[in-house]
Amino acid sequence: MEKLNTPKEPAIPMRRSEHSETDAAEIEAFLQRMSFGYLGTGSETAYPSIVPLNFVWHAGAVYFHSSRLGQKVKELKRNNAVTFCVADEVALIPSYFTSEKLACPATAFFKSVMVYGRAVIVEEVDEKVAALSAFMQKLQPEGGYTPFDISDDEYRREIKSVLVVKIVPDSLSAKFKFGQNRNEEEWIRVRDGLAQRGKPKDAEAVQEMEKRCPFH
Repeated sequence: MEKLNTPKEPAIPMRRSEHSETDAAEIEAFLQRMSFGYLGTGSETAYPSIVPLNFVWHAGAVYFHSSRLGQKVKELKRNNAVTFCVADEVALIPSYFTSEKLACPATAFFKSVMVYGRAVIVEEVDEKVAALSAFMQKLQPEGGYTPFDISDDEYRREIKSVLVVKIVPDSLSAKFKFGQNRNEEEWIRVRDGLAQRGKPKDAEAVQEMEKRCPFH
């Protein structure tokens, strides 16, 4: 694997809240389902660098592919400490679900995971093939292509030319917010409001509320 600069810094402390998710299976399932995230890298400018990109969670790491040129790769080679964020807004919760006057209760129910780790350029062919295969299984599950094969001349050229990067987590923080901090009356009003509204992901939000609620 290509060597990247690795600064020695203390681990980032994780702030816990009533919305923190600690169930490894839940976090794993979320990362397996999602396919889009945001890569945060150090920058030589006055501003941090954030890049949106497709990813796959495979074998306990984040993988993405890229060309071998560009600012993103330059920054990773200079400093391979990165933050990777994945988030999914499940439902917007209007204030009138719980208050006839105040706007303050308006919020959103969501899942998010922050991965803090080190970016490594993958050079080992079998690992590249496994990562690229995982990408296709996620992004094109219906098939319609010939599986990656390093013995195929066309694939061999493509596999060698593409840059595959793995983010090895040092730490991970997850926040799944679904009304865990509400009292029973508010919780019921929000749940019933979502059930009656019936927008595309409202049923999912209700399911997540009931899974995590001490009253249910």
